[in-house]
Amino acid sequence: MRVSVIGGSTVPPDTAAVATELGSILANRGHTVVCGGLSGVMEAVCRGASEAGGETIGILPTDDRTDANPHVSVPIATGLGHARNALVVSNAEAAVAVDGSHGTLSEVGLALAYGRPVAGLDTHDVDGIEAVASPVAAVEYVEAAVDGD
Repeated sequence: MRVSVIGGSTVPPDTAAVATELGSILANRGHTVVCGGLSGVMEAVCRGASEAGGETIGILPTDDRTDANPHVSVPIATGLGHARNALVVSNAEAAVAVDGSHGTLSEVGLALAYGRPVAGLDTHDVDGIEAVASPVAAVEYVEAAVDGD
């Protein structure tokens, strides 16, 4: 399945490590990562997934595919700015939020509005987000939530 990973564009090393582990787990379980394609959580999750042989899709806010981080295998230029957040979450069956600020919060809201299950790792405390303690727990939650549909 496709899993949107959303999160901060500037994160400390420990958060980047969590996102990298998440990407690796997703790829090892055969899932495709969908993200905003830039830095921070997006780059870290793509690095983890690509190093594990997985596919990564970056839906960029700009109109230039070369703006994607180097671990994105399929860059999609939109020229939509923050409006691209709707595309990030609508192009996956589930989402995992890692850290993040207002952009992540908008993606969480959109994911929930689209009926996508959302796991959260150290992110916003919002009704509808399943707070989890680890990347493994996040993947297990979204897999069970999607399979239970």
